[in-house]
Amino acid sequence: MYKFGLKRMIDFIVSIILLIISFPVQVITAGILIVANKSIHVFFTQVRPGKDGKFFKILKFKTMTDERGVDGKLLPDEKRLTPVGKLIRSLSLDELPQLINVLKGDMSLIGPRPLLVQYLSLYTPEQSRRHEVRPGITGWAQCHGRNAISWAEKFELDVWYVDHCSFLLDVKIIALTIWKVLSREGVAKDGKVTTDYFNGNN
Repeated sequence: MYKFGLKRMIDFIVSIILLIISFPVQVITAGILIVANKSIHVFFTQVRPGKDGKFFKILKFKTMTDERGVDGKLLPDEKRLTPVGKLIRSLSLDELPQLINVLKGDMSLIGPRPLLVQYLSLYTPEQSRRHEVRPGITGWAQCHGRNAISWAEKFELDVWYVDHCSFLLDVKIIALTIWKVLSREGVAKDGKVTTDYFNGNN
C-alpha cells in the first residue's frame, strides 16, 4: 500500500512544499555558481535509469567548471571542482533541483540513488533489484556512509531498502540524512572529490 501508492502521493505534496520553501536558497545558490563557475549554465543534466530501468534526465546544480586541457578533454574532477562547488556538495544543495524530478514522478524523496546508465550491464541480478522502486534524492545507503562506503555495501543497502520500504523507515532516513548533511560525513572517499566509478563485481 505505502510503497506503490501513498508514497507517491506524499512525494508529490512534499516536493511542491519544499520547492516553494527552498526557492530563495536555490536562487542564491544559482547566483553564487554563476560567479564561481564563470558561466550562466548552473544546471547539470544527465540521463539516469529510474524505476524498472526507465531512463530520465536528472537535474542538479553544476558544481564543476567546464575547464579543458590543451588536448580539448575535460580536466580531472579535482581540478574542476571549485571551493564553492565543494561546499555546495557538502551541504547537498546541489541536489535541490531534483525536487522537480520528484514532482514529475521520475524520482522519490527516498530511494536508491540513480546511478550512471553504463552501470546497468554490470549489476548482478540481485543488485538490479534496486530499480524495483523509484530512485531517491537520499536513501538508506546515503545514511550509512554516502560516498565513503564500497559499491557492494551500497547495493546491499539499496536492496535492503527495497525489501523493507515503509513510511516509518522513510521518516528515519530523512532524520538520518539531515544529521549526515549537518555533520558533512561521507561526502567523498578519503583523498577524492567524488566517488570511484563502478567497474563491476570482479
